[in-house]
Amino acid sequence: MSSPVTTPPDTQDDFGVLREVESRVLWLSSAIIHHANRVRANPSGLKVGGHQASSASMVSIMTALWFRHLRPQDRVSVKPHASPVLHAINYLLGELDPSYLPRLREFGGLQSYPSRSKDPDPVDYSTGSVGIGATAPIWGALSRRYVNATVGDVGTGRQFSLVGDAELDEGAVWEAVLDPAVGELGEVVWVVDLNRQSLDRVVPDIAAEKLQGMFTAAGWQVITLKYGGRLEELFARPGGEELRQRIDAMTNPEYQRLLRCDAGQLRRRLPEGPGADRIRALVDQVEDSALVAAMANLGGHDLAALDAAFSAIDDSRPTAILAYTIKGHGLASQGHPQNHSALLTEEQMRELTERLGADPADPWRAFDENSAAHELCRRTAGRLRRSEPAHHAPPAVPVDIGRTPSGTATTQAALGRLLLDLTRAAPEVAARVVTVSPDVSSSTNLGGWVNKVGVWSSTERRDWFSDDAETILHWREKPSGQHIELGIAETNLVGLIGELGACWSKWGQPLLPIGVLYDPFVERALEPWSFGIYAGGQSLLVGTPSGVSLAPEGGAHQSIKTPSIGLEQPGCVTYEPAFALDAEWTLLAGLARLGRPDGSSAYVRLSTRPIDQTPAAVPDDPAARERRRRQVVAGAYPLLRTDGAEVTIAAMGAVVPEALAAADRLAQIGVPAEVVCVTSPDLLYRAVRARQGHEQAESWVLDQVFPADRATPLVTVLDGHPHTLAFLATVNRVPVSSLGVTRFGQSGSLEDVYREHGIDADSIVRAALDLTD
Repeated sequence: MSSPVTTPPDTQDDFGVLREVESRVLWLSSAIIHHANRVRANPSGLKVGGHQASSASMVSIMTALWFRHLRPQDRVSVKPHASPVLHAINYLLGELDPSYLPRLREFGGLQSYPSRSKDPDPVDYSTGSVGIGATAPIWGALSRRYVNATVGDVGTGRQFSLVGDAELDEGAVWEAVLDPAVGELGEVVWVVDLNRQSLDRVVPDIAAEKLQGMFTAAGWQVITLKYGGRLEELFARPGGEELRQRIDAMTNPEYQRLLRCDAGQLRRRLPEGPGADRIRALVDQVEDSALVAAMANLGGHDLAALDAAFSAIDDSRPTAILAYTIKGHGLASQGHPQNHSALLTEEQMRELTERLGADPADPWRAFDENSAAHELCRRTAGRLRRSEPAHHAPPAVPVDIGRTPSGTATTQAALGRLLLDLTRAAPEVAARVVTVSPDVSSSTNLGGWVNKVGVWSSTERRDWFSDDAETILHWREKPSGQHIELGIAETNLVGLIGELGACWSKWGQPLLPIGVLYDPFVERALEPWSFGIYAGGQSLLVGTPSGVSLAPEGGAHQSIKTPSIGLEQPGCVTYEPAFALDAEWTLLAGLARLGRPDGSSAYVRLSTRPIDQTPAAVPDDPAARERRRRQVVAGAYPLLRTDGAEVTIAAMGAVVPEALAAADRLAQIGVPAEVVCVTSPDLLYRAVRARQGHEQAESWVLDQVFPADRATPLVTVLDGHPHTLAFLATVNRVPVSSLGVTRFGQSGSLEDVYREHGIDADSIVRAALDLTD
């Protein structure tokens, strides 16, 4: 990769201009929060919030990065609580209309945390959920490399994460750092805002050396910025080495307390230990204001030190810059252990106004057009201006491959079959598909697809088992591969498919990412996947195998809540097909929603239970087949119609055979029953809400599947929580008995497990008889 575009300073005056911009960024970020809380009308009295101290600790870092080193091809993920700093910089660069500055956390205004989809100014990564925004640039870098290798050149560039040190407490951060694929991503740069405070306290232990060791062990370059130029100058004087050792040995709380001291208190507190006399002699020589300023002069607030650090980045491996900072730097609240959400008082804001040369009557005043600071902003804006990428429309996904499965099949196997069929029936679609799994490719029926398209790698690697006759899964790693295998960390998987699914908007190249994982672990991955959807990432998440139908695996692997979660997830359509052809149609429908401005993600819950495909009774007539397909994709279809039916069984997924068996037994005892096969409780619920006038959605499927003139008492059944389908009773306001799984399971045969949870044919028959008596 090329070196960063930067103009090194020739004189101290160059840094003087940069310091002027730094001061204005500090003022604006503080004023944005102040106005939202203390100036703007607030009739409700609810706390507005904002983080002046957390923003202040990032001002120097972001000023140095944006105004000295950032390039248009680079992307930055900004720590959530520093969003006002991002907006302040965007305003100075002409990327944010000043009318938005008083509108932080106002409806339609600036969001609480950076948002790609909701903020009015440029935001590269949505952040807010701790740990997810930090890792997103890793997956953004990998996604960009994948696009370059497979579908088109979208350039290169560094991917920066501006991370709070407390954010490193999240395990997801280290899952990402330690993934084997990350070590070769030299464009990834993390800048850790090492302010040693969390929300409630000063963190007692000095963690920098531990962090340095962890990043180094993962193969990262580590650059540590501990002290600024003023402190380093003191350290160079007689007694300076003792002063350094004294500060180095301090706990975080002791050092933070010194930040609240005046010069006299510092002279009393600093001399201590074997070198106390030499420290006392040194600090006694320093003028009061200089001594106070030096104590707060850490590397993360020294523009020259930051400039040197950004210039020293090694693009051959990931880089972590550990920048010591002070939370609230430059504010009256600096270093205080409870300053996380603290707001400056009116008096403190007036003092800040005077010190920074701001105008309280015109808080959003820009730099004078004849000033050097204005010229720096103008040049920086020109340097960072991005050209809009050429946007490619996603290929048209076929709605039906044309195959009709027969015999016995599983919906999980249908996934692998469909991917192979796409390579023949729609190669332009298959070329955009990228699958991702956490070391479960073979056990989730992706083996044939992996053999066909290969495994993606930035460089081609030799397959040492290619000549082994007993090798079934061929692991050919090459830049043109379309399967990405990560380590066993579900949060990494969904982080990656989220970024792959955002390539259509970031780089203009739509991809069709499919993440495959065991369904019980969807809940582990749900929060980062949901955040990825919020950030604009469109992907297809396949959970398989699922439910207590995975009988021998036992309770910990038997998912219960996932069908309900899919129903409730915004920006997502959920499907749970019963038959192989239903799986094919719903998967194709999910793929067709990806990579477009009006698109959405999809969650498909599949099973390893082999099911006889004959009862699907797929029509031979093309028009009738298409009618069935439309119903499947819309959420449900009538599987068994009976004249004079007294009860309807609405079943979903793996338990459809039990529903059919129950209907047959009910007919034998004179209780005619109909069976509806539900494929998407999500879309059916939207149809119900649309009928009630609550949202815009198609509701025709309700009339076709649950017509009012055929309304009967209803039994719902699925291999998951029963409330997922209970709402179906509201379609025609009929009595209902909802069967499903509400308890942890245990190992056993399918028959035993179904009986234990009351989703077997006997239980369905009993529920139907209770409703019809």
